[in-house]
Amino acid sequence: MEKVKVLFVMATIAFSTISGCSKAQKLTGNTTDKPTATVIDGNKKILIVYLSRTNNTKAIAQIIQKQVGGKLVALELVNPYPENYQAIVAQVVRENETDFLPPLKTKIDSIAKYDMIFVGFPTWGMQLPPPMKSFLTQYDLSGKTIIPFNTNAGYGIGSTFETVKALCPNSTVLDAYTIKGGIERDGILFVMEGAKERQAQTEIKTWLKKIKIIK
Repeated sequence: MEKVKVLFVMATIAFSTISGCSKAQKLTGNTTDKPTATVIDGNKKILIVYLSRTNNTKAIAQIIQKQVGGKLVALELVNPYPENYQAIVAQVVRENETDFLPPLKTKIDSIAKYDMIFVGFPTWGMQLPPPMKSFLTQYDLSGKTIIPFNTNAGYGIGSTFETVKALCPNSTVLDAYTIKGGIERDGILFVMEGAKERQAQTEIKTWLKKIKIIK
């Protein structure tokens, strides 16, 4: 019991930018924006999958889509997480302890046709959120290029990127992007606007050039 209490406290402190499925908006999935930059390999089919509770990760996903095009998809759960912050922290602690993979409501048709998959998520308790683990486990991503991106509350990425690599052993996982987002624990929710949004746009463009996705 003491171990559970300690884990709960640690998760509450480090449960960064908690961007979950309960408020994710349903998208059509079609390419909505033409890229504003030239994708180096324009023949590649691109998918951008993201998990977002307070819409910070969603905003990053949309900025990426404006640069590279592709299909944008929000992850939603069959059984959404609770709205209450402490309740979702406690639930995610239990899921991580038991390696539970929550079933996804979101279904990706013909994932085999995509060559390049961006995966976006917040840091939850210094770990990869269980719904993203569900996605990476559910689909065969062998031979694909996986590109992680992350928002966090200032505590960092934790083990998130390493877990993505571990769950995609037969994929090429490129260098990831991360940025500080909101801090739901402190009531700081959506922050990707104004100067912060401009910062993200500049950083993302630089990152995409560095990993040779755009010119």
